[in-house]
Amino acid sequence: MIALLIGYDSISRIFDPVTIHFAEAIPIACVGLAVNLASAWLLSSGHDHHGHGHDGHSRAAHDDDEIHILETSVGAVRLEVFEEGVPPHFRLTATALMAARDVRIETVRRDGARQAFALVQRDGFLESVDEIPEPHTFIANVQIGGATYPATFEEREHAHGVAHRDNNMRAAVVHVMADAAVSVLVITGLLLARTFGWLWMDPVAGIAGACVIASWSYGLVRDTGAILLDMNPDRRMAENLRQTIECDGDRLDDLHLWRLGPGHLGAILSVVTVQARRPSYYRAKLAHFRSLSHVTVEVEQHSGQ
Repeated sequence: MIALLIGYDSISRIFDPVTIHFAEAIPIACVGLAVNLASAWLLSSGHDHHGHGHDGHSRAAHDDDEIHILETSVGAVRLEVFEEGVPPHFRLTATALMAARDVRIETVRRDGARQAFALVQRDGFLESVDEIPEPHTFIANVQIGGATYPATFEEREHAHGVAHRDNNMRAAVVHVMADAAVSVLVITGLLLARTFGWLWMDPVAGIAGACVIASWSYGLVRDTGAILLDMNPDRRMAENLRQTIECDGDRLDDLHLWRLGPGHLGAILSVVTVQARRPSYYRAKLAHFRSLSHVTVEVEQHSGQ
């Protein structure tokens, strides 16, 4: 509505110019710009702080899920998937010295796929030569001195993109950023109009400002409207859900995924299976999707004939 009003007023002033009091208008526009920039900085700082806190929590949880302490014949061994700033590799740290040739790691995924990883000696730990492909959901069998020590890795998945946004904070940031952009355009138009006598620059700047507000508002309304209509907020997670359910031969007959709040999703699944499986089995399979705050599972069992 504000974009429409600004646009209408600006177009009217092109055909019916008004007197501009530059000595008053320019300082007021500068003060408005300073206030909007300060507001945007305060909102962005608070938003970033929240975001860093969440990322830190996610990283801590991610690290905990990808670190295992194994009790072996050579003592306690720390096995981790290390990927801070580098591609993911296995790292093996032990209290006793171990030769890389005496240790081997083999991963077994849910579909039965196996991959062996050779290790090399690094400064104080052993590291796999090859990168670990995504996803990091598998059983890692660590073979030391003829004995095998399994460690289960479950990758925790979070919501992505629009499903993770806080639209309340986003609306506030968009508001002040749009005001700041309009202030810049207004100041530019006023200075050009005063310097060169281009009085038409002021309404043109107003039209450009109206377009900026309309564009940012459209994006916000589109995303929040999708939430009100319970549209799928995260197609990547929906596809990962499907793969998780169907990896053992079951079929996901229907899936409804919707947004409950920033980073929180609800899901209703209809699963067709030939096995005698209860809903709790599928809830356990989906436990690594941390953004799923509410899950309803319907199981339809077929005879397989």
